[in-house]
Order: sequence, then structure tokens, then C-alpha cells
Amino acid sequence: QVQLVESGGRLVQAGGSLRLSCTASGRSFSTYAMGWFRQAPGKEREFVAAITWSVGLTYYADSMKGRFTISRHNAKNTVYLQMNSLKPEDTAVYYCAQRAGPIGRLDVDYDYWGQGTQVTVSS
Repeated sequence: QVQLVESGGRLVQAGGSLRLSCTASGRSFSTYAMGWFRQAPGKEREFVAAITWSVGLTYYADSMKGRFTISRHNAKNTVYLQMNSLKPEDTAVYYCAQRAGPIGRLDVDYDYWGQGTQVTVSS
């Protein structure tokens, strides 16, 4: 069984930065992809970014390019989401997810999910 645990979410002022972490356990991850999604109140969950464990191939939602950076530390089984120049509209619960296979941008592509971490950006 795969377990994903996110951390790093908190209240931050607009223009600030945060780094979210997602630590995975329970399976060998070399052939897997990891994704970050977010869900704001009253809105559908949306894709943020994804990365492959093996070679670190990345993919971003267009609206996140240039502000968000996804990375991974294979030895720690941890994926990061560095978020810069945060805006109030970035306020959401951020989830990490894992899938067996290449990068996907749909939540239905992913098999395992973390519990989420709250990010709140004040204006």
C-alpha cells in the first residue's frame, strides 16, 4: 500500500513563497509519476504540476509556469513544490498523488492520494 504525506502548507502573505513536500512510502517508485493538484473552496480540483521519479521529467499547468517548480529527491522518496510570488487565488488545499506510468494531468490518472495540506495566501 502506498502512503503519501504532504506538509508545508500554512498562511502566507501575497508575494511570499512556500515549499510543499510530499513523502511517499510503501512501494518502489522508479517507474512512477507524481503530481500536485489543488482544490479551492467551491471549485474543482485542478492540476498543478507533475514529475517522473526516474528522470525528473516535469510538466506544469500553463497558469503555474514560471512561479511553481516541482522537483524530487529520490533518496528521500520526496517530491517538492516550490511556490513563489503567491497570490490570494493560490489559496487551496494542495494534494500530491502518484500514478504508475508516465505523467498525467487528470486526477483520474492517479491511483494514490495524500490527505492534502492547506495553503492560504492573504492579500
